[in-house]
Amino acid sequence: MAASFYIKQNDTAPSIEAGLTDSNGRTKSMANASAVVFHMKDENGNVLIQDGVGTIKSPAKGIVAYEWQTGDTANTGIHSAEFQVTYNNGQIETFPNTGYIKVIVKDELA
Repeated sequence: MAASFYIKQNDTAPSIEAGLTDSNGRTKSMANASAVVFHMKDENGNVLIQDGVGTIKSPAKGIVAYEWQTGDTANTGIHSAEFQVTYNNGQIETFPNTGYIKVIVKDELA
């Protein structure tokens, strides 16, 4: 899973993708996943994205993605993000298991 993701302020592309792994670095299959959501907070702990609808790009490789929506990248700075997976049996697992994905939103020039 990528440790950092860079995007410019107010951009909605590219989407953020991650290859999900367990705490030992092994690929986590999404074959039994029923839903993926994306969460992101700013440096002060303010929620920027709560339960953003994610997609499973490759179940076998554990690759998931979130398509940015208008306003998601309006706030510049270093943000903390994670993907939360709900499995068919109702269990929930959050990735990364340790720490967060660092999302850096840089100022736009115009």
